[in-house]
Amino acid sequence: MVWNLNCLPPTMRPKTLTKPGPSVFSFKSCKCSSKWCSPILSPKIIYYEIGIIICAVLGLLFVILMPLVGFCFGLCRCCNKCGGEMHQRQKKNGAFLRKYFTVSLLVICIFISVGIIYGFVANHHLRTRIEKTRKLAESNLKDLRTLLIGTPAQINYVLSQYASTKEKAFSDLDNIKSLLGGGIHDQLRPKVIPVLDDIKAMAEAIKETREALLNVNNTLKELKMSTAQLNTSLSDVKRNLEQSLNDPMCSVPPVATTCNNIRMSLGQLDDNTNLGQLPSLDKQIDNINNVLQTDLSSLVQKGYKSFNDIPEMVQNQTTDIVSDVKRTLNSLGSDIENMSEQIPIQDKLSDFIGYINDTETYIHRNLPTLEEYDSYRWLGGLIVCCLLTLIVVFYYLGLMCGTFGYDRHATPTRRGCVSNTGGIFLMVGVGISFLFCWILMTIVVLTFVIGGNMEKLVCEPYQNRKLFQILDTPYLLNENWKYYLSGMVLDKPDINLTFEQVYSDCKENKGIYSTLKLENTYNISEHLNIQEHARNLSNDFKNMNVNIDNIVLLDAAGRKNLMDFSSSGVDTIDYNVYLAEMGKTPTKVNLLSFADDLDTKANNLPQGSLKQSLKNNAQNLKTIHHGQVMPLEQSMKYGKARSTINQSIKELQHKSSGLRVKVANILSSLDSAQDFLQTRISSVIVKESSKYGNMIIGYFEHYLQWVKISITEQIAACKPVATALDSAVDVFLCSYIIDPMNLFWFGIGKATIFLLPAIIFAVKLAKYYRRMDSEDVYDDMENGNIGFHRHHSTQTV
Repeated sequence: MVWNLNCLPPTMRPKTLTKPGPSVFSFKSCKCSSKWCSPILSPKIIYYEIGIIICAVLGLLFVILMPLVGFCFGLCRCCNKCGGEMHQRQKKNGAFLRKYFTVSLLVICIFISVGIIYGFVANHHLRTRIEKTRKLAESNLKDLRTLLIGTPAQINYVLSQYASTKEKAFSDLDNIKSLLGGGIHDQLRPKVIPVLDDIKAMAEAIKETREALLNVNNTLKELKMSTAQLNTSLSDVKRNLEQSLNDPMCSVPPVATTCNNIRMSLGQLDDNTNLGQLPSLDKQIDNINNVLQTDLSSLVQKGYKSFNDIPEMVQNQTTDIVSDVKRTLNSLGSDIENMSEQIPIQDKLSDFIGYINDTETYIHRNLPTLEEYDSYRWLGGLIVCCLLTLIVVFYYLGLMCGTFGYDRHATPTRRGCVSNTGGIFLMVGVGISFLFCWILMTIVVLTFVIGGNMEKLVCEPYQNRKLFQILDTPYLLNENWKYYLSGMVLDKPDINLTFEQVYSDCKENKGIYSTLKLENTYNISEHLNIQEHARNLSNDFKNMNVNIDNIVLLDAAGRKNLMDFSSSGVDTIDYNVYLAEMGKTPTKVNLLSFADDLDTKANNLPQGSLKQSLKNNAQNLKTIHHGQVMPLEQSMKYGKARSTINQSIKELQHKSSGLRVKVANILSSLDSAQDFLQTRISSVIVKESSKYGNMIIGYFEHYLQWVKISITEQIAACKPVATALDSAVDVFLCSYIIDPMNLFWFGIGKATIFLLPAIIFAVKLAKYYRRMDSEDVYDDMENGNIGFHRHHSTQTV
């Protein structure tokens, strides 16, 4: 039998509070008037206490009976009984019994030694843990003071952050021009800016069209004059050749053929172009000049300016609204500043400052006394362990001396001194065991009853939180309060505020506001009133009246200007004809080739006026070619002028292509954009105002929500409270005191219980080690039988 709760017989083993028993206590069946009736008298606790009582009774029986047994055993041995006679009978199995008793006693001594080691370890462990108590207490008190001192600063910090939020909101309110006005402007931009860009491009196109028309028209005039001069020169040469071919020489057969050939080629000397037939562009130029009398570009810039002035208009029209919103925000700030004095967290925590001070004073005053008493306890435990050690040392010395000094050839009366000393050591151990084992058992019983009850009724229920459930029993701690903790903290005992819930929340490091359910005394949600403040700000923004309906993108003069341009006639000009004429050569034939051919034919003619006339005309053609045709060709075909006029014509062709449709589309887009500004701009303003207002409101909703979460869940996180409670119960009481105490009674109790078989085997074994006064002697009888008689030794013990 060992004093361990888990090693008791099943019928005697106590059950913990954590295991469900067959009987469940009902508060409804409790008829006693005591407020302690229900939980303490629970059948499970009673059943557990029965096991403790039975074990304690057995221990007390040991305490009472062991001195009596020892006394009787001593008297019995004095009467040469109970092994007291110094005579050992010879037995056939004597060697086996000696070995059996030796091994058994050795094993028992080992068990006793283990128990003694447990006792030494527990005794030392308890002392070292008590020495750590001061540091543990100071650490927890420091954490609690930090909690109490830091909480007001945390609350003030959270509430002071409203200034940053308000500063950001004020900055956005002062920047309403770019935020709200810019937002409206950005929403309208995709509808308005493309139209204004098209009108601006059309204004530039009108100017470019005029420049191109002037370029083409002036170039045509120059080309017409040049071709007219060329045509005159060629006509003169052609007329001179016709007169020369009327010479009588042309009638002579050999010459006649040449003259006929020349006469037939004279048709090649005509002008190859019809530039003179191309219509003049003066009318179109006049129309464009009339269009340009209205400065369409400036009208477009007015449209741009009118549209870009929207942010400025918004700022000018929202001055009063911004002032109202700022006034509302300042009012909200005053409410938040006053809130720090109304939050009950500081009041509740300030109540604990007195408890902490009293606790700290109590610890500092009584801890030295505790340490002093613990030193006495440590000395007593050391004496107990040393006493057991002394007993087991005698047993070990007896076993060692008896085993090594035993001579199997020696008779009991002739055993050696060492063997005899071993037997004496064993009997000394037995005597000391009888003298002190009842004292040891008394200590074991006391520590067992205290440590066992504390372990099962306090430590384990605390660890599995059943202890809190007992404390949370309605009307237990105060017969007038359903929930004691809520009655003590909130003065409202009907609110379900339990020790278990508070402990669990503190272990999770939740704020004291939510842990103690302080919303029942001060509801921060109602005082912050986020929805009401948001609704007030929202109403301020809904009352915002921004009027920007008077935006005119392009007035009637600008519209008429576009219509006049579309009807200016530039789109009716056949530009392909101009391009075709510009691509022709000035003459039908190369005048140089024609002149060379004419000169060759003249050389084949006989001398005379005909030959000379033909040569002169050939020379004139070369002069015309170099003086008129080549410059004209340079202008029309190879020179810069032609490149410029071709570019101008193609530009005009491109710009005038579908001009009426382009203008119609621009005017249609303009009407659509203007209609959008007049009919839909109010919805854009409402949408952007709501977006802007939600942004401002969002700052404060986010801030107020953060304040609520911070105060209710984060500020005054009460984990130090749970840690302090754990330190007091789980660490100090259970780990520092109860666990070493239980180890102590278990080790000492184990050693003490094993003293019983040790006494028996030591007494039995001492017979085989001690020197006897007499022994059995065997003789051969006359009848052949073997017998023995008692022989007395002359030696004295």
